[in-house]
Amino acid sequence: MAKEQKARAKKEQAKGKAKETMGRAVGNERMEAEGRAGQGKGDVRQAKEKTKDAFKH
Repeated sequence: MAKEQKARAKKEQAKGKAKETMGRAVGNERMEAEGRAGQGKGDVRQAKEKTKDAFKH
């Protein structure tokens, strides 16, 4: 399950980065902000998984 969550975090980060880049390219500030939020969500999920891994070992 941890691998699933790590993959999900990476997917959220990539999706957020793409959305931010697209928003910046078309001049849409809302899309850009949503992309940054998506990246943040992925970062939080990744940090949570890393913390769980640290306590397993």
